[in-house]
Formats: sequence, structure tokens, C-alpha cells
Amino acid sequence: MTIQSLDPRVSRLGLTSLQNDDAEQATVNQFPTFQVFTQKKEDKPFEHGGIVHAPNIEMALIFAKEQYSRRFTCSGLAVAATTSVKTTDVSENKEDIYNLIQEPAVSSSEKEPYEIFHLNKRGKQTVYAGSVEAGSFEEAAWEAKKAFQNDKPVYNLWLIRRNDILFIDEEDKDIWATLGDKKYRDALDYKATDKIKAFKEEQNR
Repeated sequence: MTIQSLDPRVSRLGLTSLQNDDAEQATVNQFPTFQVFTQKKEDKPFEHGGIVHAPNIEMALIFAKEQYSRRFTCSGLAVAATTSVKTTDVSENKEDIYNLIQEPAVSSSEKEPYEIFHLNKRGKQTVYAGSVEAGSFEEAAWEAKKAFQNDKPVYNLWLIRRNDILFIDEEDKDIWATLGDKKYRDALDYKATDKIKAFKEEQNR
């Protein structure tokens, strides 16, 4: 029996169970983790937002929408299982992690798209750098080095096969549309900074 939900996006998935086929629920205490990537505006790159626990990647996208896009400006959303994300070590001091990446000894003839994320500043989130074609994570790192290394150091790389990433559908992006008669949902509409500035000027008179 297909699961029906008050959220139409869940109903459209056609799920028959909330169990994760890839996990033995009897041996774990919680759902596996999925990494969440958000895009603030159409012309901005995706960046890592955080994680969600979910039974599968489809539900992870639903949970990510609820947790990471309700209170913040958002135009795009994507999730990937944590087990699908390959990360490099974090370089020491100001060493560029790309300087530590060597060309693989063997090159694969069968290639697929890999998405590359950079950690450009310690303490910040990883940011999408671009896509490369490769046959393995090692090849993807090498191709990323050739494509994206520049004079600014990158401290850490995240590499994900594109097929392992689930993006929100275009038809669901209307969830972020702000209605003209509901501008109170937009924090910018309150212009708090202008009010504070006016208050301080009044106090200094």
C-alpha cells in the first residue's frame, strides 16, 4: 500500500515503506545521515548546509526542505548520503590541498560526472566549485586539480558522484515563492537596521 501524506511531495514519491533498503534497522539505533546542500540564489553556488537523518534519500530531501529552507532564502536544495561523499584530509596551515594530490597510476576509460566542493576558509562550509568527468574518486580529485587549482589555497575537497545526489524538482521550487500579501515572512521587509539607526540618532540629539 502506497503511503499517503499531508505533504504532497511525500505522496508523489510512491513509497510503500519508510524503511531504508540499504540499512539493517535491527542493528542500528537511528536512520543514516545525509548531507544537505543549499543554494541561496539562482546565480550562487551550492554550499554545504548540514545533515539530516532519514530512512532514504527521498525522505532526506523532504526533511532537508523542512529544516534548512523554511527560515532562510533558498532557491535550490540537494542531498547525498554521507557514505557517498568522499573527502580529503584537511591541509595544515595555508597548504593548498591540491598540492598533495597526485596523478592516479591507472586511468579508467569509463567516466561519469563528479561534483567538487571546496573548503576555502576554515570554519566555513564547503562551497561548490564545479564538475569533472572521471572514472574514480582519485581521478576526480586529479581532474579537479587541473580544472580548479589557482593562487588561492583550498583546505579540503568533497567529491560526490552526480548520480548520488538528489536535487529538488523544478515543480517543487514554488515552495519558496513569497506571496505579495505575505511579506511579513521576509525578514528584510522589517528593515530593523534602519530602525535601530534612527533610534540611535534620536538618542544622540
